[in-house]
Amino acid sequence: MDFIASSDKPAGKREIARAFGLSAQEKIALKALLKDMGDEGLIDSAPGRAFHAAGGVPRVTVLRIVDVDEGGNVWATPERWEADVPAPRLRVRERKRGALGVGERVLVRTEETGHGWTAHPMKVLAPASEQMIGVLRREGERLWLQAVDKKERREFPVSDAGDAEAGDLVLAEKAGRPPRVTARVVQRLGDPFAPRSFSLIAIHKLGIPDTFAQETLDEAAQVARQPLGEGREDLTHLPIVAIDPADARDHDDAVWAAPDDDPANAGGWKAIVAIADVSFYVRPGSALDREARARGNSVYFPDRVVPMLPEILSADVCSLKQGEDRAALACHLQVTKAGALTSWRFTRAVVRLAANIAYEDAQAAIDALLPELARGGGPRPEAVVEGQVRGDPSTAGFAGGPPPRDKLGEDVLVPLWDCWRALATARDRREPLDLDLPERRVVLDEKGRIMSVSPRERLDAHRLIEDYMIAANVAAAKALEAKKAPVMYRVHEPPAREKLVALKDYLATFEVAFALGQVVKPATFNHILERVGDVPYRPEIMEQVLRTQTQAYYAPLNHGHFGLALGSYAHFTSPIRRYADLMVHRALVSAYALGPGGLAGNEDFERAGQVISQLERRAMEAERETIDRYVAAFLAERVGEIVGARITGVTNFGFFATVDGVGGDGLMPVRDLGGEYFRYEEGARRLVGEHSGEVYAQGQRVELRLAEANPVSGALRFELPEGRYGGAARDTSRREAPRVLKRRGRPANIRHQGRKR
Repeated sequence: MDFIASSDKPAGKREIARAFGLSAQEKIALKALLKDMGDEGLIDSAPGRAFHAAGGVPRVTVLRIVDVDEGGNVWATPERWEADVPAPRLRVRERKRGALGVGERVLVRTEETGHGWTAHPMKVLAPASEQMIGVLRREGERLWLQAVDKKERREFPVSDAGDAEAGDLVLAEKAGRPPRVTARVVQRLGDPFAPRSFSLIAIHKLGIPDTFAQETLDEAAQVARQPLGEGREDLTHLPIVAIDPADARDHDDAVWAAPDDDPANAGGWKAIVAIADVSFYVRPGSALDREARARGNSVYFPDRVVPMLPEILSADVCSLKQGEDRAALACHLQVTKAGALTSWRFTRAVVRLAANIAYEDAQAAIDALLPELARGGGPRPEAVVEGQVRGDPSTAGFAGGPPPRDKLGEDVLVPLWDCWRALATARDRREPLDLDLPERRVVLDEKGRIMSVSPRERLDAHRLIEDYMIAANVAAAKALEAKKAPVMYRVHEPPAREKLVALKDYLATFEVAFALGQVVKPATFNHILERVGDVPYRPEIMEQVLRTQTQAYYAPLNHGHFGLALGSYAHFTSPIRRYADLMVHRALVSAYALGPGGLAGNEDFERAGQVISQLERRAMEAERETIDRYVAAFLAERVGEIVGARITGVTNFGFFATVDGVGGDGLMPVRDLGGEYFRYEEGARRLVGEHSGEVYAQGQRVELRLAEANPVSGALRFELPEGRYGGAARDTSRREAPRVLKRRGRPANIRHQGRKR
C-alpha cells in the first residue's frame, strides 16, 4: 500500500514485482494478493491495470474539465469513477493560462497534497471525438454501430456491446487504429425512437450535464427556505405582469408601465422591468455557483429543459409567479414620448405579479382593446379582457384588492403597449438589423409524441417584451459604466470584410448593387432588403445577410452591439437561464451597495466570457440538432411523398433543401440529378446543367420526393419525382443558359466553376 501510494508512476503488477524483487513463482502469489486486496476494498485498478488506494485517484489518469472559477483556477473530475464515495475535484495546473476549457479531456499525472488533489497535464486528448452516440445494427452474427452524427458516414464493427442489443441507442468509444477501428459500448441509452429520446441524444453527444450533484441539490433546498431579506423596495402594489410563451418553464422577467407624472417628462412614461433576483440565492463560490458556471446556460428542448439551476430555484423560488411574493432586481426606467431613455435606477424589490400571460393571450387582449393596432383576423374569443388568462386575475395583487376582470387589459396592458410604441419609435430611428426569419415550434402531447411542427407566429407581444428587455439591458450596461464597475458585455462586432466581399458577389447575381467602400451599418442591410422587395428569393437573401454577420459573444471589453445598433449592451434580464446575466446582477449589487450576493472580488471576466460563450454555442447546437431530429421523425410518415421545398444551399456535390412550412434540411445529391454534367457556379450558388440549362439555385422553389427521414441523425434525403430526369422548373430570377435537350445514358458528373476558398 505504501509503495502504491508513493510511486511517482503508475504502479501495476509488473512495477510492484520489480520493486520487491519477486521471482516468477512469487508473482503468482502477488496476483492472488492483489485480487484479495481489491475484494477487501483496499485498492482499485485503473485503466492499464495500474493500482491505487481505494477511493483515491490513479497516478496517471484521464480527467474532464468541469469548471473554471472566478480566479481562473481549472477544476476537473476523473472521467471514470466507480468508487462508492463522490468523485474528487482536482485542481489542474495549466502550463499556459486559458489553455483548457470546460468539457475538455486531459491526460494528467496526479499528486495528493495537504489541500487535496493536484493534476499536472501531460496531454490534451481529442474532445469527445473518441466517443460516439449511435444505434446498434445486426448483420449476421455481427453488430455494427451507426453514428447519429450526420457527418459520420461510416459504420463501425462493435468489439464489445456490453448488455446492449441491436436497435439500442448507445454511447460508445472508438478503439483500435485505422483501418481496423472498432466501437466499444460504454453505456446503453435505450430506445432511440422512444418519446423524449431525441434530446437525450444531444445531451450525451455534446456532453451537456443533465443531473445535479447531491451537494448542489441540498444547497438549493437550503437557500430556497431563506426569507427575502430586509430593505427591499415594496412593489407588490403595482400590477406587474409577465408575458411569456405558453409553455414557458421559468419566468425571469416581468414588466409594468404608466404615464409619467414628472412635469419634466411631459407625455413620457415610467416603466419597471423586474428581473428574478438570482444573485440573492446563488452566491459566488457556492456549489450552486460552480454548477451554474459549468453549465453556462439552460438548454431548452421540445420535451425537456436542462436548467442552469436546480428546479426548486429555476421553476419555483426564483421564478416570478402570479400572486406570490418574489425577490426581484428592479430596473426603473424613465422614457420620453419619443422613446429615449433619460434615467434609470436599480433596486432590490419584492414583487407580486398580477398575472402570468401567454404571448397569444396578451396579443388577443390588446387587439380587442386597441382595434387600430389589431393584427389581421381580430381578437380571439378567449381574449385576456374576458378574464381567461393563465391563472385567475381575480386573485391578482392589485392595490385595494382584486381588480374587475376587464381592468387587467385596460389598466395594465394598454399602458404597456403605449409606452412600447414610444420605445419602438426610438428603435426604428436607430435602425437595428431587421431579419424576420421563422422559428420552428415542435408541439408534443403529454406522452412526448409529436403533434405538429410549424413556424412560430411572430406577434407584436413578442416585440414589446423584446424592446423592454433591450431597454433594461442598455440601462444595466450604462449603470455599471457610470460606476466604472466590471461589465460582462454582449458583443456583436461588425461583419468582416471577406464576408462583405462574398455578399457583394452574391448580390450581384440578383443584379443588386452593394458598395464595399461605404461605412456598413445595420441599416445598410435593411436597405438592401427594401430594394429587393417582396420576391420569392427574399428569404434566401435574408439568410445570406444573416450568414454575413459575426457571432455574438460575451466579454468585459466593449465593442458595441452591431445588430442592435447600440454602443453599450449587456445581458441583464435572464439570470435564471444565463450565467452572464447573473454576473451582471452581481456587478450591480456590488456597484450600488444593494446588499449580499455581489461580486467576490477576484472574478476573471475575460476567462468567464470565453467559457460561457463556448457553452452558449454548445446549447444552440444541441437545440438545433434536437429540432432536426423531431422534424425528421415527423416527416418519417411522409417518406415517398412529393413535398414542396426551397433550396437553402448549393454545393459541388448537390443541393440542400428545406420542406415548406416544417423545416428540416435534406440533401439532393448531384449524382441523382440526371445523366448530364452539372456545372457549379460558386458566386451565384447554383448548379447549371451543361446541355439542358437546367438550374438549381439557392432560394428556388422545387418539388422533391422525400426518399429518407432518419430521426436518429435528423437527416433527410430527397430524390427527383418520378418522370423527372433532371430537375425543377427553371430559375427565372437569374440569367441562365439556353435550354437544350438532355443527353441520357451518361453518368452524372459535375464541374466546379468559381474562385477557390
